[in-house]
Amino acid sequence: QVQLVESGGGLVQAGGSLRLSCAASGRTRSNYAMGWFRQAPGKEREFVTAISWAGFSTQYADSVKGRFTISRDNAKNTVYLQMNILKPEDTARYYCAEYSGPSYTRSAVAYWGQGTQVTVSS
Repeated sequence: QVQLVESGGGLVQAGGSLRLSCAASGRTRSNYAMGWFRQAPGKEREFVTAISWAGFSTQYADSVKGRFTISRDNAKNTVYLQMNILKPEDTARYYCAEYSGPSYTRSAVAYWGQGTQVTVSS
């Protein structure tokens, strides 16, 4: 059984930075990619970014392009999300996700972390 544990969330001022980490335990036979989603109160969980198994391919939501960077360290079984120039609109609970198929859509997510809260003050 795979477990994903996020860390690094917190309260930050607008324009500041945070780095989220997602530590994975257990093994899966079909880890195609890792990614991040976020969910604000009253909103649907939305895609933020994802990275392929080898780290050669990444995808970003338009709202975070140029500000967020995803990376992974397979030796540490960890994926990171560097968030820069944070905006109040980025306030949400951020969830780590492990994909079991060749897609970055929510339907391909096999495992979810418990989430970590990011709050950006203006």
